Amino acid sequence: MIPQAITEKIILADGREITIETGKLAKQANGSVVVRMGDTMLLATVVANKDANPGVDFLPLTVDYREKFYAAGRIPGNFFRREARPSDEEILTMRLVDRVLRPLFPEDFHAEVQVMISLISYDKDVMPEALAGLAASAAIAITDIPFNGPMSEARVIRLDGKLMINPSLEQLKQSDLDIMVGATKDSIVMVEGEMKEISEAEMIEAIEFAHEEIKKQIEAQERLAARVANVLPKREYSHETHNEEIREKVWKETYDKVYEVAKTPSAKEERGDNFKAVLEEFLSQYSEEELDEVKPFAKVYYHDVEKEAMRQMILNENIRLDGRDPKTIRPIWSEVDYLPGAHGSAVFTRGETQSLTALTLGSSKDANMIDSVASQHDEKFFLHYNFPPFSTGEARPLRGTSRREVGHGNLAQRALTYILPDDYGYTVRIVSDILESNGSSSMATVCAGCLALMDGGVPIKKPVSGIAMGLITDQKSGKFTVLSDILGDEDHLGDMDFKVTGTKDGITACQMDIKIQGLSMDIMKQALEQAREGRLHILGEMMKTLSEPRTQLKPNAPKLIVIEIPKEFIGAVIGPGGKIIQELQKETGTVIAIEETETSGRVEIAGVDQEKIDAAIARIKQIAFVPEPGGVYDAVVKSIKPFGAFVEISKGVEGLVHISEIEHKRLNTVEEALNLNDKVKVKFLGYDDKKKMKLSIKALLPKPERADKPAE
Repeated sequence: MIPQAITEKIILADGREITIETGKLAKQANGSVVVRMGDTMLLATVVANKDANPGVDFLPLTVDYREKFYAAGRIPGNFFRREARPSDEEILTMRLVDRVLRPLFPEDFHAEVQVMISLISYDKDVMPEALAGLAASAAIAITDIPFNGPMSEARVIRLDGKLMINPSLEQLKQSDLDIMVGATKDSIVMVEGEMKEISEAEMIEAIEFAHEEIKKQIEAQERLAARVANVLPKREYSHETHNEEIREKVWKETYDKVYEVAKTPSAKEERGDNFKAVLEEFLSQYSEEELDEVKPFAKVYYHDVEKEAMRQMILNENIRLDGRDPKTIRPIWSEVDYLPGAHGSAVFTRGETQSLTALTLGSSKDANMIDSVASQHDEKFFLHYNFPPFSTGEARPLRGTSRREVGHGNLAQRALTYILPDDYGYTVRIVSDILESNGSSSMATVCAGCLALMDGGVPIKKPVSGIAMGLITDQKSGKFTVLSDILGDEDHLGDMDFKVTGTKDGITACQMDIKIQGLSMDIMKQALEQAREGRLHILGEMMKTLSEPRTQLKPNAPKLIVIEIPKEFIGAVIGPGGKIIQELQKETGTVIAIEETETSGRVEIAGVDQEKIDAAIARIKQIAFVPEPGGVYDAVVKSIKPFGAFVEISKGVEGLVHISEIEHKRLNTVEEALNLNDKVKVKFLGYDDKKKMKLSIKALLPKPERADKPAE
């Protein structure tokens, strides 16, 4: 017997429909739903342990998003032919969902929570990542897991001046704005996206448009939760124990001292040592036996003291941890052409954050191959971001590329994508190694990446810079302060991390995470305007180092030449089993890639030595030689047959001169006029019925006088 499913519908502004269904699949999970739009279907499940593990004082939330290749009727292209480690695109979707869900769980809830989202059916007209947040939230909403939601996410684009929600892939490619917005019914929680130089007002309009659609999705989740008969009241839990006596003592004895440390401008390491000294002084009054009980509580409460002291200092005195006022940008210095072996390089340092970024140019063979359910294509611009532990003065194991590194690299890549020249022939790879970090290393990557592109001679449209904004609020008094160019501590202890990148004419990318509810649009507008002022200042500092792209590539950068050949010669250039093209690459030290287009074969030759590139081009043109009707060519006799002579008019290209086309008189044998290896001129007459070349020698010879011609 098929179980009775419970379904709710959402009607989008353009009339399309989203359904949320529960009660049919994965019923042993705490909560499970299937979200469907068109033929795209996502299965989302959630399970939360009843109790927290001993010693855990945070929320161990895991969000996992995976795309099943069967969803699009495809078999994975890897060696094992099964879904393996998550792709960067899947990781980015996990992060989008995680960043909205995480702040909506109660602060004192520390049980392990696992949210799993699977793409189980794919419709090319519906992009699944736009539905992942809705699916995750709906799965939680129908459970007894403590949660301050529901929430949802919406993808908004602008196409031909009109905003629309949850576009198809083709619509996305044509848009000039693409943002993902995550929100509750009352508050924006997360924004991320890329744009083509839009204004701050246009961005606000898109966010508000998304929020209106999100409210409809949240209302549908609330209706679904109300209809699920087995939902109990939110579960009771007790994952924290407190000692109010110690809390009061910590606040009373350390707050003023912490406030003074925060108020005294200092570097990151010195400030950390000073904060630590205040805690150690407090703990020194206890015996070793007493510390076993006091220390765990004291550390928790002392963190709260640090947070509150810093926040109140900023709100009341407009002084920040390093002595700046809210709008001041830290000192900036930058340098280009730092790495002689790279094709372009830059060092960008802002305060205690530093990026060493290198540019590498390659051929189309170096493109990043994307093999996902939704798309199979070559990515010709990609950016890799590395965050080694020494950048924060730590020693910890290296566990491969983290989700954070993937996310930060993607943000910087989106910021720079718009400024690259259209149809740029090279594959472009940028690598940012973060050497120091104290606030917004991803924005340092954008600035360093822009300088490295210009240093490498990439003809970018316009320079771009980035800045990270912060926010400190006091819910009781209503006070708030927007901070430009935030420190790591201001990010950790503040209420917002808002990264904005752009040219002098508009925004190219953004990423915003908000940690409080009820952020008003007025605050967001102020943050955007302050961000515009800050990134223009940073851009001005960058331009002092290098103001425009260099006119030439580095000497060690590959030169890229593209020629076109007739499609029928592609096989001849490649040769059997790739023999010809491989030998040619080896002989000339070039990299050759061939792509078949609708009208021709596109041949890309990349190399450092121009003479060798020219040699490769000449050889390819010889192989793909196409004679023009009526053209005259130097030829060499290669073989003689009773019916004519085969001559070579280009290397590897031979045609027949019929015995009747050698001379104006009748020949009994070819040898009467030609010998092997004779050099002759021939005229190309066209092709016969069998597509064979017809060549003539006599067409270039003067006609003899007729013997019977009457005398004048």
